[in-house]
Amino acid sequence: MPFDTRRVLDAIRALPLGEVHLMEVCGTHTMAIARSGIRTMLPDNVRLLSGPGCPVCVTPPEVIDAVLELAMHPDVILTTYGDMVRVPGSTPGDNLARRRALGARVEVVYSPVDAVKLARENPDKEVVFLGVGFETTAPGTAAAVLTARDKGVANFSLLSMLKTVEPALRALIASEGFNVQGFLCPGHVATILGEEGFRFLPEEYGLPAVISGFEGEDILFSVYLLLRQLADQKPRVQNEYTRAVAPQGNPLARAMMEKCFVARRDIWRGLGEIEASGLALRDELSAFDAEKKFSLRLSAPAPAAVTACRCGEVITGRLEPGQCPLFSRRCTPEDPVGPCMVSSEGACAAAYKYQGIE
Repeated sequence: MPFDTRRVLDAIRALPLGEVHLMEVCGTHTMAIARSGIRTMLPDNVRLLSGPGCPVCVTPPEVIDAVLELAMHPDVILTTYGDMVRVPGSTPGDNLARRRALGARVEVVYSPVDAVKLARENPDKEVVFLGVGFETTAPGTAAAVLTARDKGVANFSLLSMLKTVEPALRALIASEGFNVQGFLCPGHVATILGEEGFRFLPEEYGLPAVISGFEGEDILFSVYLLLRQLADQKPRVQNEYTRAVAPQGNPLARAMMEKCFVARRDIWRGLGEIEASGLALRDELSAFDAEKKFSLRLSAPAPAAVTACRCGEVITGRLEPGQCPLFSRRCTPEDPVGPCMVSSEGACAAAYKYQGIE
């Protein structure tokens, strides 16, 4: 049976609810919501907020500063996903693109395995891969490290900026002014964690959770499921994305992560330091740990704000992109000030690109 958008919207409007705030915890959802104009379809009492689901956006400026310093090392080839090249550090305009123009060797790769290959082709250089992402990318990153170890590629190392979703959501829920009544859970992360990875939301906090796919129909129906839970006062985890997410997730991928990583305290833009929210390489893999190999410090206190960029508030649902004073004025995709406008999954980039729809 074809999806009936009007019928779903009529069902949403019929629910006996007051003002409701729902949050998506995935940058791909953020972009899909903007592209499909879902916010404009929903009744005025239902508001969708963007959460800390863009891995580039949650990386704080002090970590970027350490990356920029490492990029200038004469023997280093820095490898990264494309979005990271334009993310600024604590100094406006200072990013990997600028450092590359100053002579740094920065290569964009499509996977961490490409970085291992580059290291084998350049034995006289240290090849560092910037590991950015959540549970979705962590298994592939782990596989690259194990490949380098098994093949004796000693000039490859990982700078792990990998983070995990659950501790961030717990910190967000505990934060002052938190006002969200339900979560659209990230389908990509759920393919690894399964439904079990989000049961803490209803069981400990009484908050509805729906694992959603990425088409507009997926998201709209998932919004209905969340609102239905609220109306029924029966919070639970529902899996709308059954075509990709198994109840138990992917045990093999989780085993790969467990083999390589341990949880550590980490810093998040907008949320600060959160216990056990980052992934560090295990001690037995320290030879491939760029943080140790180059004596980097990634946990320095955050510097004082130097711009009016409100990215940290946008990715924690406290502000909408258009409420930032820089949005579409000083900060545009062509000349971004903050990572929310840089990333292809950023809330500001989505709002800017589809503002005619939004």
